[in-house]
Amino acid sequence: MIANEKQWEFRKNRKHPAARIFRTLAVSWLAAAAVEYLGLPGEYRDLSGLEGLRQMSFPRVVLLTLLGILFWKLVSLLADIGRLQRWILAALFGLLGGGAVSASFSWPFLGFCLTIMWILLVCAIRGWDGREAPAPIPEQPCRRYGCVTAVGAGAFFLFVCLWTGARVFSFSTPSFDFGIFSQMFSYMEKTGLPLTTLERDGLLSHFRVHVSPIYYLLLPIYALAPTPATLQVCQGAVLASGVIPLWKLGRPLGLRGAERMGLCFLLLLYPAYAGGTGYDLHENCFLTPLLLWVFYGIQAEKPLITGLAAVLTLMVKEDAGIYVAVIGLWLLVRTWLRPCESGRHSGITGGALLTGSVLWFLLVLRYLDSAGEGVMTDRYSNFIYDGSGSLLTAVKAVLMNPMKAVYECAHGEKLKFLGLTMGALAALPLCTRRYERFILLIPYLLVNLMSDYPYQHDIFFQYTFGSTAFLLYLTAANLGDWKGSRRAAALAAALAVSGICFGTTVVPKAETYISRWVQNEDHYDRIRRVLDTIPPEASVTASTFYTTYLSRREILHDLKYCSREHLLESQYVVIALGDDMRAYGEEGKDNENLIRLLEENGFTQWEALEGTLVVYKQTGK
Repeated sequence: MIANEKQWEFRKNRKHPAARIFRTLAVSWLAAAAVEYLGLPGEYRDLSGLEGLRQMSFPRVVLLTLLGILFWKLVSLLADIGRLQRWILAALFGLLGGGAVSASFSWPFLGFCLTIMWILLVCAIRGWDGREAPAPIPEQPCRRYGCVTAVGAGAFFLFVCLWTGARVFSFSTPSFDFGIFSQMFSYMEKTGLPLTTLERDGLLSHFRVHVSPIYYLLLPIYALAPTPATLQVCQGAVLASGVIPLWKLGRPLGLRGAERMGLCFLLLLYPAYAGGTGYDLHENCFLTPLLLWVFYGIQAEKPLITGLAAVLTLMVKEDAGIYVAVIGLWLLVRTWLRPCESGRHSGITGGALLTGSVLWFLLVLRYLDSAGEGVMTDRYSNFIYDGSGSLLTAVKAVLMNPMKAVYECAHGEKLKFLGLTMGALAALPLCTRRYERFILLIPYLLVNLMSDYPYQHDIFFQYTFGSTAFLLYLTAANLGDWKGSRRAAALAAALAVSGICFGTTVVPKAETYISRWVQNEDHYDRIRRVLDTIPPEASVTASTFYTTYLSRREILHDLKYCSREHLLESQYVVIALGDDMRAYGEEGKDNENLIRLLEENGFTQWEALEGTLVVYKQTGK
């Protein structure tokens, strides 16, 4: 039995030389990182700061990795090293993780390390699953499941529209980020250009801040009903459409009708999906449906769908290239490891996705650096140890010290996010021995967990939409590898957990805004009547929660962020009172100082709603 197992292991390594190459690279790199990190003096091993990274040498890590690859190449000439390397990989991480945890102990960090150690031990004991995927099931009648899925998508659409619409009608949408998009669409309808005066306190193209031509797909609908609420409805429709590629994706992955329906409901109940609309419209809402179309095109071997969906994904935002590049990298690795499973053109498709997305990403970054407002690299300041502001420094930091990345992913504040994202899927994205799929976890780790920008690991912000597509694909693909009863039980568990999370987090938050709107509709009508007294062609500076309603005008500034010059040039100034007050000027000043400034510069009171807002008009304008 043992001899046969060794012979099978040897044949598997011969059959899949790529697996041996990746394993050798991983062992060599982790050994180099362990030598570099554990060689630091004790006071520099603390992972909470950047001083340890400043003491490390990236060229030395690269050199040690190359020496390790050479060493394993020589050893492989003498013996089969597959099982040995897997155990050494686990031992190296245990050594590295033990040193890191002892230097920067926290229970979440320990839990994260133990999870990774568990995956590596499974790999060491059972190895990589080199079997081909099960064949797609024949097409079966599943019309009733499709109808139920469509009804669920419709209910989801209405829920999102009601929630986000209530935010608009209850004056709960601030300038950042919904007021700027409302004004931008007004400009797009009138001029065809994505202009706004709100975003940077002066007229400029939004594409100088974020390159998002995907917004033009919504323009025809907005032109039919040019109001901010229309944009919220459009977002709900875009998100609800995500069930279409997910439904179609289930069949080539081997899922039956009821299972495909369950998978679609898993998306609709996923807390971070509906929750991502909690801060109003963003271009990111396109990411989940488009990326699922990319995955479907790959699984169904339809390169035209893959290419079109990938191009549209790149149009979403400058950083959307990261998602397409990761898919391209995964597809190349999968093709290398599983040539029979991947299809004739998968290698070409993967190379095209990776190359095209990287070139587009570099091109857009150059545009933003030269003609735009620059790239927001400060969100990874916890990795940029040399003060350069370069994302390449963050990459070098992870390669030098992978435990720094693990530590940043395991901050206590991120535990709730982990529970509501990975936990809501019953950890199914991790349940596989087809380890090349772990490449698809990169967006989840990179965008949501590694950054120290708090909104990127909050389910009520738009940063979850990209990683949602990857986690749902991993869930579907892993379920497709399992047998009937086990698959059904896992899917049912994920649906139950997601449903509980959805009901305890998203529903109460949505209900708050809906109740506020319904209970105070008369009050909001009075606010609208006051704001409607301002002529539509007038320039206005307003408190942040009134800019969305006023967004149809050409010159509009946010009271909190506008310059003194723009404030005094405005024809009207809308000041929120009470809980909505937004002071102008230096810290410590209040509305009394602002009103005094306005009166000293020729402004007089135009309209007012007691305890809520007051409108000042520039005399003679």
